[in-house]
Amino acid sequence: MFKRVSIFSGNANPTLSAEICQYLELPVGKSKVSSFSDGETFCEILENVRGVDTYIVQPTCAPVNDSVMELLIMADALRRASAGAITAVIPYYGYARQDRKVAPRTPITSKLVADLVVAAGVNRIVALDLHAAQIQGFFNIPFDHLFAMPALLDQHLKLHYGNDVVVVSPDAGGVERARAYSKRLHGSLAIIDKRREKANVSEVMNIIGEVQGKRCLILDDMIDTAGTLVNAANALMQAGAKEVAACATHGVLSGPAVKRITESPLSEVVITNSIPLGEAGRASGKFKVVSIARLLAEAIRRIHNSDSVSSLFV
Repeated sequence: MFKRVSIFSGNANPTLSAEICQYLELPVGKSKVSSFSDGETFCEILENVRGVDTYIVQPTCAPVNDSVMELLIMADALRRASAGAITAVIPYYGYARQDRKVAPRTPITSKLVADLVVAAGVNRIVALDLHAAQIQGFFNIPFDHLFAMPALLDQHLKLHYGNDVVVVSPDAGGVERARAYSKRLHGSLAIIDKRREKANVSEVMNIIGEVQGKRCLILDDMIDTAGTLVNAANALMQAGAKEVAACATHGVLSGPAVKRITESPLSEVVITNSIPLGEAGRASGKFKVVSIARLLAEAIRRIHNSDSVSSLFV
């Protein structure tokens, strides 16, 4: 089915790359990414890629700077090896939260990373659930923005949550996403309105919607330190919720996140394998990991065959 296609993996998430290749019935491309003793990254492509359509699967997750450099160096190696096309499959786009100036004399690092990726020779981007959709506009090359919703719904949410669920947005910015999930689960919608009356005073959380006696599912695009998530879960339980769970595409889980979630009233946290779950997270028993390998594999298949990618979500 595939002719002259190679899929390469960086070191950030080799398991996901192997799953994608398994679905496509292709071997993982032969390459070696290593570091010199001073920390410099080195990449060597170990197969002929002249005229070949190549795909680099590399989420730019922790260690973020190392992951970004691996992506750039692999793209440069493929370009200099005369690859026919280079597509970067970035399940998690690091630096996505630095997408605008939040104060004077601050960078827009998300745009800087976009420029670096294009300068390295990448011809196309495939990304999953960007923190801010307008990041697509930072690129002057084709950009396919995928959503984890089909995988999360089909593999877990529809099997465990029915029309008694209340999908909760942890802030006003996530209402559109929460509404889309609640519509497909035939549930209802709630919003948490966070307000800080003055500096050094704890946030006041007002819940808009009926949650008493209901199963609540907090929905977000990523979980970083889990502070907001755990505070939201506590507020929902205090408001009379029967059960509180959470769902997010990207489990960044930095700092005290796993400890906070383990000690919280959350019954489960559903994430995808866009970022590998660490040992502490696996040992906690609170996390359910949904694979996005089939979704990304199908996107790669359609891109290679020049079929519609948007029809994946219809």
